[in-house]
Amino acid sequence: MPTRFLTALPVYNEVNHAGEVLDRVLQFSPDVLVVDDGSTDGTTELLTARGDILHVRHEKNQGYGAALRTAFEYSLSHEYDVLVTIDCDGQHEPQRIPEFVAAADQAQIVSGSRYLQIFDDQSVPPADRRRINMQITAELNQRLGLNLTDAFCGFKAYRCQALAALDIAETGYAMPLEVWVQAARAGLSILELPVPLIYLDEERSFGGALDDAARRLKYYHEVLDRATGRPDMRPPHVREQLCRGTRG
Repeated sequence: MPTRFLTALPVYNEVNHAGEVLDRVLQFSPDVLVVDDGSTDGTTELLTARGDILHVRHEKNQGYGAALRTAFEYSLSHEYDVLVTIDCDGQHEPQRIPEFVAAADQAQIVSGSRYLQIFDDQSVPPADRRRINMQITAELNQRLGLNLTDAFCGFKAYRCQALAALDIAETGYAMPLEVWVQAARAGLSILELPVPLIYLDEERSFGGALDDAARRLKYYHEVLDRATGRPDMRPPHVREQLCRGTRG
């Protein structure tokens, strides 16, 4: 029986890219969901005018993580087998969607990695983004016993049954860190696939204070500490101490 899959794109103010990206995604995915996270630049009107996509809109901007959480909920409520997530800014190649869907037969989470393989003509990442990615990826591996090479790539495929094991609360850009923590806790299998490193010529922003690298790293650490600080993520001897009310 063929795998029934949904490709979801979180979108916020991408009027310059959304039309072209969606045209390409539809070549490789019969069902495409766009989660419009409160766009105000004409993206909403562009999406509403299309009759070839599924469209959910947040009336107010809630954040990247909130948009993906909506995609998770949609894929579960509509009983898809696999959910593919891909960004709508032109940094991912939609022709790789079938490869990700096929790989979901081997792992419960398939995650793109921009650092597994060097592709011809790939971009050079901004130095602070590469440095922070390397640091947070290394910390995830150390804390959780994972073997990731790219903690933040948005190109992923999830078996929808595995999504039921996740309870995502983080609404911002650090949401993937919460996914990794909960995936490790649930013992979900993970596979990375190489994808090209593509950065657009135009300047991209995280928005507000997160454009400052030091503040962004601090935010990532706060989310990671909070997620791994849950009692069921701590070592057994620590959990036992906490249950007894003793201090380590």
